[in-house]
Amino acid sequence: MAVANASLYWDQAISPTRVRGIPWASIFGNHDDAPFEWPLDWFSDSGIPQLFCPAVNSSYSGEEECDFRGTHRIELMKKEIDYNVLSHSKNGPKDLWPSISNYVLQVSSSHDRQMAVAYMYFLDSGGGSYPEVISSAQAEWFRHKAEEINPDSRVPEIVFWHIPSKAYKKVAPWFGVHKPCVGSINKESVAAQEAEMGIMKILVKRTSVKAVFVGHNHGLDWCCPYQNLWLCFARHTGYGGYGNWPRGARILEITEQPFSLKSWIRMEDGSVNSEVILSS
Repeated sequence: MAVANASLYWDQAISPTRVRGIPWASIFGNHDDAPFEWPLDWFSDSGIPQLFCPAVNSSYSGEEECDFRGTHRIELMKKEIDYNVLSHSKNGPKDLWPSISNYVLQVSSSHDRQMAVAYMYFLDSGGGSYPEVISSAQAEWFRHKAEEINPDSRVPEIVFWHIPSKAYKKVAPWFGVHKPCVGSINKESVAAQEAEMGIMKILVKRTSVKAVFVGHNHGLDWCCPYQNLWLCFARHTGYGGYGNWPRGARILEITEQPFSLKSWIRMEDGSVNSEVILSS
């Protein structure tokens, strides 16, 4: 469920990176602006319980109180941008409504900030109050943007969204993770988007697209090849949501000269597994 104090929870989530001075960028998932769902037990004899807002060290100085109206994507992104100087998150073009977090970031050379080493695209795959899709308008936005800033496909491109596309179901390994896939857990079926509206067809035609990274399924952390690119899951990192699989995080490493994209899983206990070279 979503409540009006969602920004306080987000402040808790990003506090470790902010304290260390590490920049970040974010996209929305399927739980980020869901309307409030009334628990059935609130209608019992005991009535509606008191709602507590957590007290956290927050740079956000808003005065909203907790309520039941939910927090919408636009409001969440505005607070993300306005109150976090280290955030590189952006609003997407207004004509891509209702999706919000659609933007591209340039990874610059350590020798020349004007020279692009890679482009990272962030797309809003919906969920919550929106359909779980990447629309045809978003797909066209990606195509036009990529052709504008990377017309000869010379610069490698990396893509991030939350809910896996239906292409993930085509490459998903059976039972354990086996070659050519690389990973450590394969404990559930791929919960894909509601429909495929063209984004994958565009991605596979661009030789510069090296990999797509998604979350959503907590019991999956594999990377599998799909035509000329890789499809990868993150690792269940936080302590919200379903499942009790050990927590970890997917790490990406970009090497500039020559270009390479490598990834692995670092577990909460510090161990490392599932290293894979996605481009070299």
